[in-house]
Amino acid sequence: MRPLWTAFEIAAAVEGEVFGDFSANGVAFDSREVGPGDLFVAMKGEATDGHRFVDKAFAAGAAGAIVSQPVEGPHVLVQDTTAALDALGRASRLRTAARIIGVTGSVGKTGTKEALFAAFDRAVPGAAHRSLKSYNNHVGVPLSLARMPAATRYGVFEMGMSAAGELAQLTRMVRPHVALVTAIAPAHSAFFAGEEAIADAKGEIFQGLEPGGTAIIPYDSPHRERLIAAARPFADRIWTFGRGEGADIRAREALRGPRGTLIAAVLPGAELTFTLAPPGEHWVSNAMAVLAAVHAVDGDLGATGLALADMAGLAGRGRRVMAAVPGGEALVVDESYNANPASMAATISLLGEEQANRRIVVLGDMRELGEKSPLYHAGLAQPLLRAGVDFALLVGPEMAALANELEGRIDFAHVPDAAAALERLVDVIEAGDAVLIKGSNAIGLARLVEHLGSGAVAAGNLPCST
Repeated sequence: MRPLWTAFEIAAAVEGEVFGDFSANGVAFDSREVGPGDLFVAMKGEATDGHRFVDKAFAAGAAGAIVSQPVEGPHVLVQDTTAALDALGRASRLRTAARIIGVTGSVGKTGTKEALFAAFDRAVPGAAHRSLKSYNNHVGVPLSLARMPAATRYGVFEMGMSAAGELAQLTRMVRPHVALVTAIAPAHSAFFAGEEAIADAKGEIFQGLEPGGTAIIPYDSPHRERLIAAARPFADRIWTFGRGEGADIRAREALRGPRGTLIAAVLPGAELTFTLAPPGEHWVSNAMAVLAAVHAVDGDLGATGLALADMAGLAGRGRRVMAAVPGGEALVVDESYNANPASMAATISLLGEEQANRRIVVLGDMRELGEKSPLYHAGLAQPLLRAGVDFALLVGPEMAALANELEGRIDFAHVPDAAAALERLVDVIEAGDAVLIKGSNAIGLARLVEHLGSGAVAAGNLPCST
């Protein structure tokens, strides 16, 4: 089997010098993620220097390293390791004949990326590649590119941003054949004047399109025309997706059933009926985006329908966990990775459809919303009331606005952090409950999911105070 990279291929790509020949089958810049046969890139950051962990990387089985100072063990010596990772990512993109899809959006981009990978992997097992986790920034994108085998047939790359200009840089590195925007919503609002500015920044993804490329845009978005205008100078073809009659790829019917949502989809020159496993109207939209991207690269729509029928929830993004509690089990919906007003409202609405003795939410602060943050947090009151939520556990200082809005309307508690939330939740949760846990990743609500999923509540093992 051909290695991912040889030392001399790396050196040619990054303009470095080889000290000790080696071959690598993976790439990592975090020594904790290094596995046998990996290439370790010793990055220098503001807080730490990866060169301090080179020995640890070799002890974990690294085959070689990219460094900017000599080390013990096989390595490629460069001037700047950050620039070297960028160069390695560009070289990886240059050497492949894969069809590349770039995905961005305020919400839904990770789930859509994973669904696209599942579709391509089902059609051509072992020949699809995607960015792992949410590696979607100026370091994660070149890392994901560098990890792509040369023989890949389909590559799917998530791209994010928190400021204007960032996405333009990333998309020119990825050079997608298809550039997809899932949705525009108030995310990172602290860095933008309004949603129009967010749409403009997301529209930068079209600037990296390969000649003959396709732009895929949400039809039902109020920013549709703005995105179309951004795509027009760079895209050979512009497709829209959604529920509206005028969308190029649309769900003509979407019927919710016990095993998922039965969808009849209409595409340019094709129709497809399939079952979508993940629940929610937002996933109907995501599925149309997936079909559009697959169709744009002449992929296998049948395999895509089967993949969407098998999609399971991702950790932190819709995974469903049955937690053992005294007297039985409770359903935990794990949305702990990220949060903004649109995704909060969507997942709260889904909780309202759950058959449960009680509906409980654990909601953490939504970060980076700027001066309108109190308004956005208070605005969650109506979705909670419509969903029939019985108890709301609010976590973090920015949730004070929602706490004020809920006073006298539903039962709630407001706590300062995840540790306090965990202590309160284990006292509240009962068999038959459905619990939604959602907040910005920095709040740390994933630890609640981990604790509940471990069975510690049923065993009477309460969290220790710190």
